[in-house]
Amino acid sequence: MIRALLISLLLAGPALAEDVVGALSQNSVSITANFNGSEIWVFGAVKREEPAPQSAGPLHVIVTIRGPDERVTVRKKERTLGIWVNRDAVEVDVAPSFYAITTTAPLEEIISATERLRHRIGFDQAVRLVGAPVEVASPRDFTAAVTRIRQDNGLYVQKDGIVDLTQDTLFTTRVALPANLVEGSYRARMFLTRGRKVISVSEEAIEVRKEGLERLIYTTAHERPFLYGIISLAVALFAGWAASEAFRLLRR
Repeated sequence: MIRALLISLLLAGPALAEDVVGALSQNSVSITANFNGSEIWVFGAVKREEPAPQSAGPLHVIVTIRGPDERVTVRKKERTLGIWVNRDAVEVDVAPSFYAITTTAPLEEIISATERLRHRIGFDQAVRLVGAPVEVASPRDFTAAVTRIRQDNGLYVQKDGIVDLTQDTLFTTRVALPANLVEGSYRARMFLTRGRKVISVSEEAIEVRKEGLERLIYTTAHERPFLYGIISLAVALFAGWAASEAFRLLRR
């Protein structure tokens, strides 16, 4: 079925010299109470009006999926008199809540630094710090910390060489979405490169939304905080009473 969809994409619409057309297995993800992650299949085709220009170098594909941007406050701790205390704090202006990169080959080999900067490809380009307090000695350490922490949490992922490109025409890959996704609009972008330059880009949207009980809790907490507080207090009191009764019965 995927091959048939790829062929239909290849035949549809006008083409450039080499133009990438992509699609996703799903354009929406529902976060429910038992949500433990999902997986997106990304597939596409390369449309041409003439034979591929082999002299320009091999063809490669880069696929990125990026979640909503956030502002993140990062604090640096130092040990003073045997106690760890916060010393410096920097607000990182732009940090995607989720960022995945998959490629046909090592990223540095298939796209130049200039093109990465132009298209904001890579963790170092996605996490940006516009300004930092003058007293902070190494502001880049804070952006690196955001990347490192989110990589450890499975929110930033880079997998080189897992995009399957068939006869320089059809490509497929899969991207795992973790359980700790943030609600919002995600962007899937497919880049076609030759000679380490981007020659075509295709983009699709993915909507991530809470559903069911998760949606009810989220809406109540943000739109009716007073009611949410009362319900939370009632649940906590009931849980405490239930635990107390259970221990009393076990002692008999």
